Amino acid sequence: MSQTKKVDLILRNARIIDGTGGPSQYGDVAIQDDRLLAVGETGNIQASRELDVGGKVVCPGFVDSHTHDDRLLLSDPNMSCKVSQGVTTVVAGNCGISLAPLQIDHRPPPPLDVLVKHQDQFFSGFGTYLQTLAEEPPSLNALCQVGHTTLRAAVMDSYDRPANAEEVSKMRKMLEDSLEAGACGMSTGLFYAPANAAPTSEVIELARALHEHGAFHTTHMRDEGEGVADSLRETFTIGAEAEIPVVISHHKCSGAPNHGRSLETLALIDKARKVQALGLDAYPYTASSTVLSAYRNFEAKKVLITWSEPMPEYAGRELSEIAKELGMSEKEAVEALNPGGGIFFMMDEEDVQRILAFPQTMIGSDGLPSDTHPHPRLWGTFPRVLGHYVREVKLFSLEEAVRKMTSLPAACFGLKERGILKPGNYADLVIFDPDTIVDSATFDDPVRPAQGIEQVMVNGRVVWKDGEHTGDRPGRALRLQDLAPFRFDAHPENVSSI
Repeated sequence: MSQTKKVDLILRNARIIDGTGGPSQYGDVAIQDDRLLAVGETGNIQASRELDVGGKVVCPGFVDSHTHDDRLLLSDPNMSCKVSQGVTTVVAGNCGISLAPLQIDHRPPPPLDVLVKHQDQFFSGFGTYLQTLAEEPPSLNALCQVGHTTLRAAVMDSYDRPANAEEVSKMRKMLEDSLEAGACGMSTGLFYAPANAAPTSEVIELARALHEHGAFHTTHMRDEGEGVADSLRETFTIGAEAEIPVVISHHKCSGAPNHGRSLETLALIDKARKVQALGLDAYPYTASSTVLSAYRNFEAKKVLITWSEPMPEYAGRELSEIAKELGMSEKEAVEALNPGGGIFFMMDEEDVQRILAFPQTMIGSDGLPSDTHPHPRLWGTFPRVLGHYVREVKLFSLEEAVRKMTSLPAACFGLKERGILKPGNYADLVIFDPDTIVDSATFDDPVRPAQGIEQVMVNGRVVWKDGEHTGDRPGRALRLQDLAPFRFDAHPENVSSI
């Protein structure tokens, strides 16, 4: 006679979407401590508590594959902007900027000021940053990268040139120390002024350290507009020469002259993927958001100001209106508003849909939590995919959308025992109503939790329930040493071992 097992919780009558992309099934999910004990059939398992979810979806927690949450993890550890969407793990330190390792005695240059505005908010060592996260845990899990721009700021007295041999050597030592302390990879922001003068060879030399430590590389490429194809080729070269896995951040084709070029760029990515480890992420909007100092590089139809240090009262207003009010050209108004940030409407919906539908595209919010009037992607990315693009547009199935948010990034970033609902894996999961889930955040009113997310669990503990944060903070800073080898071939038929 089989012995009855006791667990903490059983979710009954769930529509289980396991994250692999396979068809959903109806059944139960048993949870003990921070792990899944059974998925589908619970047999002779009994629970201290049961919850009938009434046919709602139960799926793995979402992985936000591109964030700038480095400081938010400490300043607002509840992380409501993310857990309210069903996000249970974030990948931080993107676009070349991170909080460590850096000590400076002046205001951080853009885009480092996207993270913090004051120099005393950086950490001199990556180990200190990760230890602080461990001592003051957030509500979700985090993987943190070292930023190439951060390294340049730490060792260079000017950025409008390549680093010399001594500076590259110092940066590499700092990167290696950070990787040994637990940093998971290195990001570049070659698009931005502090890194734009860095030649490909500088990045490759640093990236060789990633190969030695088994770490990954993410990149905000040098050009996402006219030179997007050449930037892709540079990215492929870096990955191939350093023999490292590379993720292309927030892939897009910027500016009206480049609309439609996703046909070209996705073909290049697909071809490159056949010979090297390569991934990409995207967000479900036609507008980007970054520092105003990047204004000159965009052909935006409209610009919405997200923050301005000298003129904070203009956050949330259109640049054209501000320029008219100030009696200036838009270019002059940008100078008056700097340092600041903006939302740039410059992408084509067909490109956005084509990139989102590409089988290897992960979902990343790229939200900027320090903005006064942030892009709605900070609060709305994942429910927008599930509500707008799945239910309304029917761009792909619900199961495929969940795969892009769970097992695909789990494989790409080496998340052990996460990203798929199966016995033994961590109990990171989301309960949502597929008929009502939708983003509530808008460009006019961006700080609004989504609808339809009923419950979110991180490491077996409830962090979001019935539209409110529970106050629990069970998240973990996942170090490089905790990760599995990176895999970029995460299709439904071969992800069962993740």
